[in-house]
Amino acid sequence: LSNWYVRRSRRRFWRSEEGDADKLSGYVTLHTCLVTVAKLMAPLAPFVSEEIYRNLVCSVDPDAPDSVHLAEFPVADGSLVDEGLMEATRLAMRISSMGRAARSKSGLKVRQPLASAAIRTRAASERAYVTQVRPQILDELNIKDIEVLDDDSPLYLQAQEQAGGEPDTTVTVGHYTASLEAGYMVAVNGEITPELAEEGLARELVHRIQGLRRSANFEVTDHIETWYEAPDELAQVMRGNFSAYISEETLSDRLEAGPPPEGAKSETAKLEGQEVTLAVRRV
Repeated sequence: LSNWYVRRSRRRFWRSEEGDADKLSGYVTLHTCLVTVAKLMAPLAPFVSEEIYRNLVCSVDPDAPDSVHLAEFPVADGSLVDEGLMEATRLAMRISSMGRAARSKSGLKVRQPLASAAIRTRAASERAYVTQVRPQILDELNIKDIEVLDDDSPLYLQAQEQAGGEPDTTVTVGHYTASLEAGYMVAVNGEITPELAEEGLARELVHRIQGLRRSANFEVTDHIETWYEAPDELAQVMRGNFSAYISEETLSDRLEAGPPPEGAKSETAKLEGQEVTLAVRRV
């Protein structure tokens, strides 16, 4: 139930397909975790744990004990522990943290997609773990591809030379910014192509529209209509290759160029030095 778990599971929980087996498995796992934590914390936080238990257990299971304080205390089941998966996930978390540090050092915005990252693990055996958690790393670092480096990779050797013997630091090698930590290296490719720049603008626009939704007090499931007034570059993002992405992410049934109608929630902001006016209205 860490921040990592919640962030990695968010899209899984919000899938729209009814009867999606993976989504349902996610719900069942989350329910099990919440109920178990409620039982574990009952002696220390008796009232909030009781509230959680009653909401999640008593409301759906008439045969369950009436109180968390009457339920059996959880017993660990070692057979459920997947050591390999745990190690792979720990590695994914470390790589993602180092990659975000490299992005921050280079001044690259989180929502700007990047072409690739080069990763050097401390042990050769960990390279298989990178393959196992590759989709998570791609998503966490907002990158398109991963290159796993050998110990004698020129990029890694140049980064080590730039570090000057410091084990934990961030250095620049060409258009890469490399984070070094305890024998690991994550280097993000800071070269932004026009296609990547356009996708970055699309993500920024989604972020702004989502902010408008929140300030308008819309429910997260509400469908909306969106209007925009922007220079050609931003307008092309709204109506071009990323219109479907923007519509899906913001639940916009309509993306319309032009001034917003009366009553719509609107905002004018600057993106990459260009002024854009956005407006939303609940369908």
